[in-house]
Amino acid sequence: MNIGIIGTGNMGSMLVEALIEGKAISPASMMITNRTKSKAMLLKDKYRELRVGANPREVAAASDLVFVCVKPLDVCKVLHEMNLHLSAEKCLISITSPVSTSQIEKLVSCSTVRVIPSITNRALSGVSLITYGENCSDLWKTRVEKLIAKIAVPYQIDEKITRSSSDIVSCGPAFFSYLLQRFIQAAVKETEIDEDAATIMASEMIVGLGELLKQGHYTLSTLQEKVCVKGGITGEGIKVLDTEFGDVFEHLFQATQAKFKEDLDKVETQFSNY
Repeated sequence: MNIGIIGTGNMGSMLVEALIEGKAISPASMMITNRTKSKAMLLKDKYRELRVGANPREVAAASDLVFVCVKPLDVCKVLHEMNLHLSAEKCLISITSPVSTSQIEKLVSCSTVRVIPSITNRALSGVSLITYGENCSDLWKTRVEKLIAKIAVPYQIDEKITRSSSDIVSCGPAFFSYLLQRFIQAAVKETEIDEDAATIMASEMIVGLGELLKQGHYTLSTLQEKVCVKGGITGEGIKVLDTEFGDVFEHLFQATQAKFKEDLDKVETQFSNY
């Protein structure tokens, strides 16, 4: 199977690297393109057999499966540019959450899928969210599932939970990286520990936490119970979190939902103009 990647920004590049290093595809079976060609060439420098196409049309013509990894308001333009090369036996995957499979199906005749990846997929870990188009063939559903399983846990979602699921899976690493940095900064400010030491300890702690959950030793609640000894220091810290944390995550989801609504409206206007 030949795979095309249109757009090699942060997520497009991550997918190229993960798919190759996860042995889902060989570099020689992949063609990429990007509006700024120098970004695509950086990947070719890393994977010599990788092919670089001149434009989306060339990539679509040479590929059985095409990933569209461009900004939401650029999706329509890219689809129209390569539509003639998206025959019925092919499959198109969009990775942008505001663009639905039903919108894409109005413009192309091939099977369509939306896959929302996570930066954690770069480590061949974490979840990728999948929504299949109504007209997606069973053959492509199977192929896509097997492909994504090489780099992540494929998790099929309903359209109505797209934003909240993406907040957890795709935005979550940034949110919790921010919290971890604040945790480190507070330790440096309030104690004698230096930032380098605190960063190493906190980073290794979060990796270890992930392994405990992955290996099934504890759930989130049982892990807290194990560490939080009655009358101990951890319990005092939990009291502070419980008192001061407030509704921060409720406000976070409210903010992302509001921004998502704005993006949906812009995308709908874009698609209605074609």
